[in-house]
Amino acid sequence: MTSAAVRREPAAGHRRYWRWSKADFFPEPSFQSWRAYGGALLSTGPRLRDRVTSRSSEAVEAGTLLAQSENPLRRCLSWVDLAFLGFGSVVGSGVFVLTGQEARFDAGPAIPLAYAAAGFSALLSSFCYAELATEIPSAGGSFSYLRVELGDLAAFIAAGNILLEAVVGAAGLGRSWTSYLAALIGRDSDALRIHVPALADGFNLLDPIAVVVLCTTSALAVSGARLTSTINSVASVVGIAIVAFVLAAGFSHFEPANLAPSFFPFGAAGVFRAAAVVYWSYTGFDMVATMAEETKNPGRDVPLGLISSMSAITLVYCAMSLALVGMQRYSDIDANAAYSVAFAAAGMKWARYIVALGALKGMTSGLLVGALGQARYTTQIARTHMIPPYFALVHPRTGTPIYATIAVTLGAACVALFSSLDVLASVSSISTLFIFALVAVALLVRRYYVAGTTSPAQARTFLAFLALIVLSSIGMSVYYSSGYAARWPGYVVFGALWAAGTAGLALFAKQQRAPKVYGAPLMPWLPAMSVATNLFLMGSLGSLAYMRFGICTAAMLVYYVLFGVHATYDMVHAEGQTTSAADAATDGVEQRKIMPV
Repeated sequence: MTSAAVRREPAAGHRRYWRWSKADFFPEPSFQSWRAYGGALLSTGPRLRDRVTSRSSEAVEAGTLLAQSENPLRRCLSWVDLAFLGFGSVVGSGVFVLTGQEARFDAGPAIPLAYAAAGFSALLSSFCYAELATEIPSAGGSFSYLRVELGDLAAFIAAGNILLEAVVGAAGLGRSWTSYLAALIGRDSDALRIHVPALADGFNLLDPIAVVVLCTTSALAVSGARLTSTINSVASVVGIAIVAFVLAAGFSHFEPANLAPSFFPFGAAGVFRAAAVVYWSYTGFDMVATMAEETKNPGRDVPLGLISSMSAITLVYCAMSLALVGMQRYSDIDANAAYSVAFAAAGMKWARYIVALGALKGMTSGLLVGALGQARYTTQIARTHMIPPYFALVHPRTGTPIYATIAVTLGAACVALFSSLDVLASVSSISTLFIFALVAVALLVRRYYVAGTTSPAQARTFLAFLALIVLSSIGMSVYYSSGYAARWPGYVVFGALWAAGTAGLALFAKQQRAPKVYGAPLMPWLPAMSVATNLFLMGSLGSLAYMRFGICTAAMLVYYVLFGVHATYDMVHAEGQTTSAADAATDGVEQRKIMPV
């Protein structure tokens, strides 16, 4: 199906990019009049059933839906570009801010182990992303993977959380950028903000600099992926030089006595608490997967770019955190300016400017790569009509989704202008771990279930062992967060159940599909471990994170029922096209049904 099938308008080549009409936002029949919308609402039940029980296909996600953008994204990136994009998106202010905080209060000298644990979980997820990105080279990243393997509803919940994290994450980086700029010129962190007493606390420090930074990085992002990648690569070289300085200066003042008398002053529990927090220093690598549609050879370049960047970043983080606790005893570390204070204690007060510059560079790269990835997510979501397809349009000259970039940037700029970092910090990134766990489940589904091919008996076997893996992982996470966390029998029971589920999957559930180009190793152990580690880290988060997740998910479901169901239903069934699973496998039209067990 093409965009013309739904829009009933002239071909893309005869239409201007800069336009604004109701038909561009709501082209579906259900929204042509209030009467039509009322009729659609009366049909919500069967339509919802249709969308919940249907899955997309790789042919749709990476082929058919591209027509909704009217112009293609340009294939211009190599694995080296992707590796630098991964470095730029991940190595931001987090390592400079969170390392001191978690070393001081949770992990002590064992902070490198916390980074190693978090990095291990992130690396597992990157293997899952790498295989799915080569199989489904779509700009939608995890959204597309979930639509293909778990269906519309799971993909929509992921989409809502992706967009929320995009807006809040970019706003937080923008506010942090202003704080570090103030530190670089020797001013108080709020000195460059405008105080408005009439507004409520937490919203009364206006930050126009954050807005300017967000708009500037987004303007660079819409100029083209090639130019943005080049700028990021140059900035990443500067970042590598700053990291090299931190490591060289830190280890030149390393004192082994600072690691004594106890390497684990807060116990293993403290290390895992720290791992759950410093995990956010690794987030952003999934943005690389959204660039698969613009990669020259995604089957080779995406795995190389993702896995090489995440492996290097894990080693860098472990080394930087070890340098910090080696320079200064953990109990003396300043939680707010750890590296600056540690260098000052070693007689290098001037080094704080290099640290601030490194943080500024990291945040700028994070915003730049984030603007690229977030716009690609938004573009693919709009291609499916879950949000207005207007945001799927790609500019014919730049080859970038300008409308999608503007939408995310405006949302982030509004939040950054008013909301303090404390307010933004309360919006935890629990959804990131949730999405990573879903992606690992999606990879297992892809390998062990194929619609129309897998027998009902094989499907039941697979579902039983998959359920055991997921439920035992949840059980381990809940047990760790309970009052029984100090008792070992629970870990043995849940660990044994997880091992039994994974071993059962390996021995009794036959793989139904082999990867075409790149396959994640150690199947099914690697994705099963990714599920377990992500859910375990989720269990380390506070109740506020779950409350926010529940409220936001409920609001997203309301939107889905009132708008998303009808828009996507019309998109799939345009001009009366209803397609069976067999037809879908033949011609790539979306309508594959979920596991008829």
